[in-house]
Amino acid sequence: MYDYDLFVIGAGSGGVRAARMAAGLGVRVAIAEDRYLGGTCVNVGCVPKKLFVYGSHYAEEFEHASAFGWQLTTPPKFDWPTLRDSKNSEIERLNGIYRDLLNSSGATLINGRARFLDANRVEVAGQIYSAERVLVATGGWPFVPKFPGSEHVISSNEVFFLKDFPQRVIVVGGGYIALEFAGIFNGLGAETELLYRRDLFLRGFDQDLREFVRDQMQQKGVGLNFNADIKSVEKLQDNRLRAHLNNGETLTADTILYATGRKPNIAGLGLEELGVALREDGAVKVDEFFQTSVSSIYALGDVIGGVQLTPVALAEGMALVRHLYQNDSTLPNYENIPSAVFCQPEIATVGLTEEQARERYGQIDIYRSMFRPLKHTLTNSDEKCFVKMVVDRVTDRVLGVHMVGAQAGEIVQGIAIAMNAGATKSVFDQTIGIHPTTAEEFVTLREPV
Repeated sequence: MYDYDLFVIGAGSGGVRAARMAAGLGVRVAIAEDRYLGGTCVNVGCVPKKLFVYGSHYAEEFEHASAFGWQLTTPPKFDWPTLRDSKNSEIERLNGIYRDLLNSSGATLINGRARFLDANRVEVAGQIYSAERVLVATGGWPFVPKFPGSEHVISSNEVFFLKDFPQRVIVVGGGYIALEFAGIFNGLGAETELLYRRDLFLRGFDQDLREFVRDQMQQKGVGLNFNADIKSVEKLQDNRLRAHLNNGETLTADTILYATGRKPNIAGLGLEELGVALREDGAVKVDEFFQTSVSSIYALGDVIGGVQLTPVALAEGMALVRHLYQNDSTLPNYENIPSAVFCQPEIATVGLTEEQARERYGQIDIYRSMFRPLKHTLTNSDEKCFVKMVVDRVTDRVLGVHMVGAQAGEIVQGIAIAMNAGATKSVFDQTIGIHPTTAEEFVTLREPV
């Protein structure tokens, strides 16, 4: 009856995983993409951002090297086009890998933006395709509010392709993207100001962690402006941008980056015309098995507005295929999802914040440590490390772990495994640490604060 059993719209992490897995089971699959293979993460998200983060650390490393006996005979110089173009080459390589993976899986790759004609038919570049089921995996898109002069600012899409490196930058936002790019620009040598309209950034993170990161970013030279927002932007004759703030102040910069969130990328798909139910924020409503209000249409990943992380989209894609084609209704485990913010210093967290734990469990113990890493005992750096553990006093189970410091993501990933296995504080206490490391701090926390 249909051209395909499953038609996937969007070749990002979740869509590609679902398409490949289904095709491997003998399902007739097509996948349509109108921009780039790999979605946000590969092209304008996780991967290029982390490459930029790596690049931005070198200035500090060069500075610290002298304490360890390295003498730089010539001052180091940063060349923006080299970093930008090297990143572009790596992303092109990854695009090719995604294309090869899809082709080898047996899925049909179609170039173009898909649009629904009805519940079982889509149109791509003038061609009509029918499918028993259609999966929407179109991800999110940066949101920039409209205000006088908003046409002069950029989003986290354009920031990866800047022609020239700015000497002065304003970053607007209080989420992980804003903090990461504030650290990147600052580390690469730009005078950087971060604006956030509330009292403190990283809303939803542990309060101790938020305050610690604020202090560390200030020490590294990032200008922090809280309870501040841009009313208008004017372009000056020398092409610089003057931002007029709601508190009456002005800031001048070469580039203004808006990192004020992302919205589901559903424009032009025709979902509303079909009666697919949406949430107030535009996210697609789905049930526990990712089915929308129209029975033949499914959705997953960032477009459904849940936990917006690449590994979550991958898990959802696999769960959907198992449910539809393998009679396996195992759902993704959304508890204890670890996450990292690659700002400077780095953040990693898993489980509950102290505030969440007090609300849910009442009786909890807090273990906390703040210290100077061994490396910096020889340097003049004031950078410190922060670790925190939240424990249920009744069961001794570890409810949350939070860290700020070098390699935080690498360390907390392993701790997340232990927490999903139900580790208690006594299990951590009985574990022998690796010395000298930052990670050993988690098995030497003895007295609750």
